[in-house]
Amino acid sequence: MSLWLSSIFLAFALAADAFAVAIGTGLYLKDPQPRQIFRLTWHFGLFQGGMTLLGFLMGSLVAGWFTAVDHWIAFGLLAYLGLSMIRESFSSEEDNPTPRDPTKGKSLVLLSLGTSIDAWAAGLSLALIDHPIVIPSVLIGVITGLLTGVGLWLGSRLSRAWTLGAWAERGAGLVLVGIGVHILIDHGVFG
Repeated sequence: MSLWLSSIFLAFALAADAFAVAIGTGLYLKDPQPRQIFRLTWHFGLFQGGMTLLGFLMGSLVAGWFTAVDHWIAFGLLAYLGLSMIRESFSSEEDNPTPRDPTKGKSLVLLSLGTSIDAWAAGLSLALIDHPIVIPSVLIGVITGLLTGVGLWLGSRLSRAWTLGAWAERGAGLVLVGIGVHILIDHGVFG
């Protein structure tokens, strides 16, 4: 298989988590503004491509240790954010007049990290098999950014199609927790 084709397949596989989180974020935001769309697509793409490159550069230095806990780190970050969103959905508007914007600050960084931990492991794997890294890293970042934009659009359309209110925030939180659990299942934690 060619370098380009294998890199595209890898990019789509790694972007799946970011796509799902973007749908949940679109549901939560309902009508994401251009700045929010740019921030999320840019950071998700940058983190996915950058973590792939970082994993490659680190090579086998910390492979044994990090791959033993990477899924727990990703689960922890996503579960924390998801449970925070669910908790906030139950507070009244007087308690929380301005809902948290997941495309800013700590939330944005944690979402970006949580969805890109697997990209670090992929970069590490590429280093171990002596695979070129520039093309895969760039394609992973670009495709993740594009799929994040599509996910935001899809989530916002779904949110507008159904008047979900606080249920959208709860659903988005459940999506994040679900992705974290899925990561644990993929790593064989439950089986």
